[in-house]
Amino acid sequence: MVWWACFTPASWAAHAYAQFGDIKYPAGFTHFEYVNPAAPKGGEIRMVPPTRPTNFDKFNPFTLRGTAPYGLGILLIESLLTGNLEEPTTAYGLLADDVTVAADRLSATFHLNDKARFHNGAPVLAADVLHSYSQLTSKFAAPQYRTIYAEVKAVTVLSERVVRFDFLTPNPELPLVVGGMPVFSRAWGREGGKADGQVKSFDKIVSEIPVGSGPYKVASPAMGRDITYARDPDYWAAALPSRRGQFNFDRISFKIYLDETSRFEGLKAGEYDFLREFISRNWARQYTGKQFSSGELLKRAFENRNPGDFQGYVFNLRRAKFQDARVRQAIGLALDFEWMNRQLFYGLYKRVNGYFPNSEFHAEGLPKPDEMALLEPLRGKLKSAVFGPVPLSPSTTPPGSLRANLRQAQALLREAGWTYRDGALRNAQGEAFTMEFLNDQPSLVRIVGPFQKALEKLGITMTYRIVDFSLSKQKLDAFDFDVTTLRLPGSTAPGGELLELFGSRAAATPGSSNVWGLADPAVDALLQKIVTARTRPELSAAMRALDRVLTNGYYSVPQYYGDEFFIGYRPSRFVLPATIPPYYQPDTWAMSTWWSK
Repeated sequence: MVWWACFTPASWAAHAYAQFGDIKYPAGFTHFEYVNPAAPKGGEIRMVPPTRPTNFDKFNPFTLRGTAPYGLGILLIESLLTGNLEEPTTAYGLLADDVTVAADRLSATFHLNDKARFHNGAPVLAADVLHSYSQLTSKFAAPQYRTIYAEVKAVTVLSERVVRFDFLTPNPELPLVVGGMPVFSRAWGREGGKADGQVKSFDKIVSEIPVGSGPYKVASPAMGRDITYARDPDYWAAALPSRRGQFNFDRISFKIYLDETSRFEGLKAGEYDFLREFISRNWARQYTGKQFSSGELLKRAFENRNPGDFQGYVFNLRRAKFQDARVRQAIGLALDFEWMNRQLFYGLYKRVNGYFPNSEFHAEGLPKPDEMALLEPLRGKLKSAVFGPVPLSPSTTPPGSLRANLRQAQALLREAGWTYRDGALRNAQGEAFTMEFLNDQPSLVRIVGPFQKALEKLGITMTYRIVDFSLSKQKLDAFDFDVTTLRLPGSTAPGGELLELFGSRAAATPGSSNVWGLADPAVDALLQKIVTARTRPELSAAMRALDRVLTNGYYSVPQYYGDEFFIGYRPSRFVLPATIPPYYQPDTWAMSTWWSK
């Protein structure tokens, strides 16, 4: 019997909600098992963000333009419910101490905890929840929030501390979606910092620090490069079961280094204490020397049960030259992963196959009966290949070879109307095939180089443009690129966020996460099956069907992923919990559950 076979559809209790199956922790539980409830408070952890290095120029993390400091949403702003690192589709009370889902699943009602307080001392009220929803779904917020909350019909304040969300469909994920909505004070961005003061347009709230209710406040309020958060000694939820034993450091700092060399030298020099390494060459060659041999610094690969990340080169389908799947497939055949893993990555990575690697959502072989039940009604909208074995990423493992793959690519390009003549690959109009790789990471140059040379053998000229993070973000938001690299963290509980990644509506929305420009009615239909799945098996089947369709579309060139977290840290400063949770990201796990010696 597979592990979810005994699960029932969505369930809830006053203190928690589960999209699928049982709630692990009963009412009255004291803490999550992977934390130390007696962990002492104090000390500091200094880190570097796992995101791209850049200065920050705003304190509003919910608008499109600009860059907010890392950690702001995690440490300052809370939600009605909060998840844990053990149960992917279960959430427990945080700002809300009671959740009730209607029998028809068309609404969820939350009662706010009487003790919940914002940093300005004001109580967290239903009016603040409504205000947060209204701001996030306005035209002044980043567009992904309108996608995430698209199935919310209305939000109604029933009393001072009771708010109800009404839904358009009986989607069992929606109580989790709205339960995870960021809640901030009505006073944020208002004149005089008062809830009834004149309000600014949400996109004009830039320099004002959010008025949140989280365990930390901003200790260094100036715009710039580094930021420090100070623990609130009067944090209202410190003794709450879903918070006990967590957020133990008095100070959490994030330092920004604009190049890899200075960043690593900063770790060795003691400027900060924790670094997640993403570059295999650095992990294999740099984490040596007296600091590591003496034990001052520790190099450790942390195990986890997370699904694998998707990482790949992404085509902008809005460009005419990428609209033929044969062209996209041919370009993918020029990537020699086996050579790269051997020569560049020290054998540390695995090849990405599909969009949801190393998970129950990864499609393999022929469609299973539960997948066929979803695909068959869409047959007229799908390529016949979708109903055959799902394609694997190209390999050069003998008897395969890059030469053989390029010959196959050449044939595909010829079928699509591209032939080599006059020193380049050209279409019927004589236009040469060129493409620009948008890159804000100089370290990728050595990885792009072999791919670029293989494409040259096909007559394709690929240039790469290195820009800073701000310009890269601006161009991606405007969909002004040919090819770029994208990494999607694996998820144990995929749902509404996939509409933002792959949905047709998002494809036409500047600033959305659908950087491909993917607009496919069959994909849209499968996305609806995913967000309305009532059981874990239904979700798994719909995800595998989606993976099969996306893989057969050749919308990306799959790259590689690692199944361990590469961490360098200063062990003399920290104590780790005895239990490593199954599903986590190392940065948030460290700053929320470790403590100072």
